[in-house]
Amino acid sequence: MEQTMKQSVRRPLWTKAFLLTALSNLLLFFSFQMLIPTIPMHVAQLGGDDLQVGLVIGIFTISSLITRPFAGKALDRLGRKHVLFVGLSICVLTIAGYSYLAAVALILAARFVHGIGWGMSTTSLGTVIADIIPPERRGEGMGYYGLSNTFAMALAPLTGLWVMNLYGFHRVLLLSTCLALASMLSSLFITYKKPSVTNPAKDTQQPRVIDRFIERSALLPSMLLYFTAVCYGGIVTFITLFGRETGIANVGWFFLCNASMVLIVRPVTGVLFDRKGPEWVLLPGAGFTIGGLLLLSYAHSEASLAAAALCYGIGFGSIQPALQAWTMNRTPPERRGAANGTFFSANDLGLGSGAMLLGAFATYIGSYALMYRYSVVLMILFLLIYGWCLWQTRRGLTALQRAS
Repeated sequence: MEQTMKQSVRRPLWTKAFLLTALSNLLLFFSFQMLIPTIPMHVAQLGGDDLQVGLVIGIFTISSLITRPFAGKALDRLGRKHVLFVGLSICVLTIAGYSYLAAVALILAARFVHGIGWGMSTTSLGTVIADIIPPERRGEGMGYYGLSNTFAMALAPLTGLWVMNLYGFHRVLLLSTCLALASMLSSLFITYKKPSVTNPAKDTQQPRVIDRFIERSALLPSMLLYFTAVCYGGIVTFITLFGRETGIANVGWFFLCNASMVLIVRPVTGVLFDRKGPEWVLLPGAGFTIGGLLLLSYAHSEASLAAAALCYGIGFGSIQPALQAWTMNRTPPERRGAANGTFFSANDLGLGSGAMLLGAFATYIGSYALMYRYSVVLMILFLLIYGWCLWQTRRGLTALQRAS
């Protein structure tokens, strides 16, 4: 009776630690997203060619991807706040340092270092928030926490371009540096009780080399995230070229409508995840993502583009936080760092390979609209793999119930 009462109690979500972690994440992502459209323009103004402009994003992604598994191991071994502070410090110093770099080669080198700090910081914040959110409210908490990313994605690029057009790139860097510094300062006040180790005996055993950097329980959600990230990478990279191909003047409507729907849907699907389970969010989310991609491939006006964005936003806004919450539910506390490293690495890899693979495919077939239409295959794979795993799990539970 006492145990049932404890399980029915819903612990508070909006704690000081939760709010500070979400604030630190918002400031960091805003700082980062301001540079997404502006730093390639700056490199081009310095005389960089198309390859160098592309490397500004590519090198950052590669270094972040390489860093995450090591950051995940360090989080589990050295502690959350130490790795977070080092990562945020690197971000602050490199963003401030861009102002003093006049050569494209030096900016590319700084981008590599910045990617290391970004990989450490975001993996750390994802692990800290997983520690803070009560397990029974993990879906809801991840949904609200993810809104900080959405706000940044919706507003920061426009802010960066506005500041650059009015005051120049150095003012963008000044504002971005201040935001990253504020993120670092706010993270210093995050305090919470360290989660207990679920299996101390297992933790003392010497793990295999690959298990030191990759968390096996996170592989399935990470694979599903990869499919989603490839599709999104194709959208953010080629949506402008798609607009030229179809005669849609203002493709910015896609991002505005997509972000608006993500803001609406994430709190709702988070509660649904906690009450019903991941399949109630992931299966409909994949369906809406497929619908959004199909609508996008047939879009020919701003109105049809907005409709595609609204549908896609429901799917995209549902899947990512649900997969992260599901990953944390499958992972013991002492392995959350490695799990987040695995999870976010899949996201980075998906965004990067989506830009390259879908871009090559679009060149081959000669149409960005067809590229979006055929990318639906990735989400069908998402449904098939998850559906098969769900069936296997329920089959095993049924067999266990019969045996007992």
